[in-house]
Amino acid sequence: MASTAAILVSLLLLMFLAYRGVTVLLLAPLMAALAVLLSGDVAFLLPIYTQTFMSALGNYVLQFLPIFLLGALFGQLMADSGAAEAIAQSIVRRLGHRHALSTVVLACGVLTYGGVSLFVVAFAIYPIARELFQSAQIPKRLVPAAIALGSFTFTMTALPGTPAIQNAIPIPYFGTNVFAAPGLGIIGGLIMLTGGLWWLQSRAARARAAGEGYGEHDETQAQAGSAGNDAQGSAAAPMPLPLALLPLVLVIALNALFTYGVFAGMNFDAMRERFPNVDPAKVSGLWALIIALTGACTVLVLLRLRHWRNLRETINKGVFGCMLPLFNTASEVGYGAVIAGLAGFALIRDAVLNVAPNNPLISEAVAMNVLAGITGSSSGGLSIALQTLGSDYLRMAQETGISPELLHRVAVMAAGGFDTLPHCGAIITLLAICGLNHRQSYLNIAAVTMLFPFIALVTVITLGTLFGSF
Repeated sequence: MASTAAILVSLLLLMFLAYRGVTVLLLAPLMAALAVLLSGDVAFLLPIYTQTFMSALGNYVLQFLPIFLLGALFGQLMADSGAAEAIAQSIVRRLGHRHALSTVVLACGVLTYGGVSLFVVAFAIYPIARELFQSAQIPKRLVPAAIALGSFTFTMTALPGTPAIQNAIPIPYFGTNVFAAPGLGIIGGLIMLTGGLWWLQSRAARARAAGEGYGEHDETQAQAGSAGNDAQGSAAAPMPLPLALLPLVLVIALNALFTYGVFAGMNFDAMRERFPNVDPAKVSGLWALIIALTGACTVLVLLRLRHWRNLRETINKGVFGCMLPLFNTASEVGYGAVIAGLAGFALIRDAVLNVAPNNPLISEAVAMNVLAGITGSSSGGLSIALQTLGSDYLRMAQETGISPELLHRVAVMAAGGFDTLPHCGAIITLLAICGLNHRQSYLNIAAVTMLFPFIALVTVITLGTLFGSF
């Protein structure tokens, strides 16, 4: 009982201090140490740190470093090549100011679905959103919610094929790929998109009826942030739309080609002899994603070979930009491994697994949502949950005839729900980019990133339970 209380205290402190702005890199080992101390395992503190915490952290880095690195590099190349801006401007020209909300959401959605980092998207789209909302006299307080709907929801968790790290994390645990449960993912994505757009449009209509326009705002801070981002390494010449779209298409196409074509038809016997600990079924999904991102990055560099202002700076910035998210998430995985090794975790584990013993999908959704909410990170919560409970869910799914692909999709969608509580780092960064605060904008952000994703998750679980994975 004391050990269980120790775990809960450390989790609450982790959430509180993360909200206060303390870095997870420091918090995760400190809160893990606190849980160990309060559990009475003081004598084992140092070996737990070196053998449990650091081992879990290191294994996570070994698995996902290429995905984080290539994803961050691809996002930076898209931004600095002018491709991201070209795509966004094209959508603006086609939809125009009359559809400002839809324009911002779709522009963000296209970019994040193609693999561009949500932070890069937020910086790139905010100046466009600001101009559109001013022209249409839509309150500025709705800008963060519009960007969040397009960047944080359906393109990251639901739509099949997205190279987002959340969609890659379950692969080694369930032996799946990023296209897992495509039909259910599309249904869930449509619910998030249509529900979120309805909410934003209804808020805008209500504001219009009340005589509220864009409002008076000091744009100095927000403009400085976006300008600083745009000034670093952007392309000297505009990029034609077909060339801008090509890298995004390549990411999805190459991923599908290697997932369903090349690797599906390969004989891995020689590889198993040379590397007996490697299970191709569990890692080929990661291999396909690595190849796809590498190919897209290479093509993007070659397409703009004569137009880069400072290609070396762009590459360095992209590579360095992956380090903090990677090690933040890896530290949270280390924390989860320590917690899983404490005696009190057995009670929590049994309670979570028994939420719906006949349907592991419900238990999985609860676990992912709770841990993502506590950590303020969908990738962090997802990683902790799968590190500690992934094998249990796979076993339960096999016993009840549930497809691993369905497990994958539910896990990713659930982790993309309550991760956007107020202490979420992405939310804090987004509000800073827009020059707004929680009081002004958070209610609408919560509606589009938690309410409708929850409805979509319930729908997917229901359909998956009734009809299986499709």
